[in-house]
Amino acid sequence: VRGGYLGGLIITPGSTLTADLSALDDFELELEWKAPAGSNSGVMYLANENNGASYFSAPEYQIFGGKDLTSTSNTSTGGLYALYSPMNKKLNPSGEVNHARIVHCAGNVEHWLNGVLVLRAQIGSVDWNRRVAASKFAAWADFGTVKKGHIVLQDHGNDVWFRSIKIREIPTAERWRFSKFEQLFNGYNMDGWSFHLNNDGKMENVWSVANGIISCVGRPAGYIYTNKQYQDFVLELDWRWDPVTKKGGNSGVLFRQVGDHRVWPRCIEAQLMSESAGDFYCIGGFPMSPDADRTSGARTRHTSANENAVGEWNHYEISCIGGDVVLMVNGKVLNTAKNCAEVPGPICLQSEG
Repeated sequence: VRGGYLGGLIITPGSTLTADLSALDDFELELEWKAPAGSNSGVMYLANENNGASYFSAPEYQIFGGKDLTSTSNTSTGGLYALYSPMNKKLNPSGEVNHARIVHCAGNVEHWLNGVLVLRAQIGSVDWNRRVAASKFAAWADFGTVKKGHIVLQDHGNDVWFRSIKIREIPTAERWRFSKFEQLFNGYNMDGWSFHLNNDGKMENVWSVANGIISCVGRPAGYIYTNKQYQDFVLELDWRWDPVTKKGGNSGVLFRQVGDHRVWPRCIEAQLMSESAGDFYCIGGFPMSPDADRTSGARTRHTSANENAVGEWNHYEISCIGGDVVLMVNGKVLNTAKNCAEVPGPICLQSEG
């Protein structure tokens, strides 16, 4: 340990340092690290050594001193090594300090880098199993099957420094966030969704799925909606506008929709329009009480802008519990409403230009 860092781990390449902790299942791990250009390391979790080295069982948060600070390779920093790619990351240059956060609860994994959520995965899901089957991990029977395991700092014979290593067990009171998690989009097709589009539009002409992403051309107006209805929920999703044209657009997330399907049904809208994400729209006179000082007609403006540049990924968290609704964009609360009508309805994603 030098200068507060656990570092300079020049051991046999491929070796590891295992934290002397009881085996953990649901946890939140945070640490700071830095690495020179070209250095390779990682943080493994849910590891055991029953059948050899830790990497035979443990998923890995990749750490790599790369020059491409925005790489989305699944072997770049923040990736779930060789399986899931980090998105929208903000990596500091080689030699500077970065902050990593790993959350695991009930099989659900989050990787964070410098305060930004860069990926989610669900261990044991259909998507997970397909990725593992197509990787080198398919030959390792224990990989991703350990429910409780150790935290492991990996060494590849390169300099890497760690400090401010903190871990906590996620208490029972917080596990609802993950234990009741339901995946609305399976990453492959539109199973579980239906549509309503103006002028007898067809879903396949407006919405498409490729590389785990739903894309929408924006015309004609309407929406896709979940076949299942939801009343009290916390909804999380990522969105971006065209990363090639860098041109913004208009859409929204509709919920607690009641009545007949129509292009703008009676519901609450969490706005997605460029520069307006976090706004409320009360469509069709839906009963709700947003902030009167920021409300004009059906629209309640957000408290401040918090969107990333057009073409980059953003994260929405919509909490709809009882009569209270809270909108968060990229981790910041931008709008709240009370006395919202407590009715079940589908979750809808708009096609609006």
